[in-house]
Amino acid sequence: MGTTKTKHKATAQARFDTRLTCSQKDLFEEAARIKGFKSLSEFVIYTTQEAATIIIERHNAILASERDRHVFFEALTNPPRPNKDLIEAAKSYRKAVSK
Repeated sequence: MGTTKTKHKATAQARFDTRLTCSQKDLFEEAARIKGFKSLSEFVIYTTQEAATIIIERHNAILASERDRHVFFEALTNPPRPNKDLIEAAKSYRKAVSK
């Protein structure tokens, strides 16, 4: 008789404990029930993860727009010298527009 071993991907888990007031617990349980979650824990994990994702995305968007703003204003205040291709394009444009 041989035994079959099933390989499962191990997912690292961590524990998070917290204390709630009775009114907080009641509120969260009601919301979980309304939304159809099987447990309060499932509700808390889902909604907390959703909120965390939104917070991080907004934070990263702000940082990205700050970098963009810096690059834009740097280009305005310290523009690079035009290269050969840009000079030629400007000459062609002037020629085409002046006809």
